[in-house]
Amino acid sequence: GSMAVSDLLILLGLPFDLYRLWRSRPWIFGQLLCRLSHYLSEGCTYCTILHITALTVERYLAICFPLKAKVVVTKRRVKAVIGVLWAFALLSASPFFFLVDVEQPDNHTDFSRECKPTPQAVESGLLATMFWVTTSYFVLPVICLNVLYGFIGRGLWRSNAHLRGPNAVLREKGHRQTVKILGES
Repeated sequence: GSMAVSDLLILLGLPFDLYRLWRSRPWIFGQLLCRLSHYLSEGCTYCTILHITALTVERYLAICFPLKAKVVVTKRRVKAVIGVLWAFALLSASPFFFLVDVEQPDNHTDFSRECKPTPQAVESGLLATMFWVTTSYFVLPVICLNVLYGFIGRGLWRSNAHLRGPNAVLREKGHRQTVKILGES
């Protein structure tokens, strides 16, 4: 549900992003919506990425350590993790609230107003720093997902060799279906 809220907020902010792409000038929505749209777009994107990573960790625990997962993954801990994900994502996106503004060039016509990064953000290097933060929000989770799914696949492959007994065929079929689902996601 939390990831759905994050994705819904991204979807609700999409018209502002499309307006900026199709018609960057004049920005008619004011300074607050300029800043808020950038901030929420980045913050919710970060939050969605963190949710996907947390779900992968939960899958890893559930598949590779099923008994430990039943003890570790509780409703209370899940709620706490979701709260931390939101707080971390919104906090790490907070510089975007101050990096953009409605800029108006020297000719002072209303048509020239544009929602874009401020000259101070570009000159100070903060915009470049936030570019690296955004890049790390992509690269680090991708590495994490690849490693964890690799461990999951290895664990399933190894456990497949140990299947014995009257229900071995059914368990083997279940393992194959799980590996197939992981390969598709």
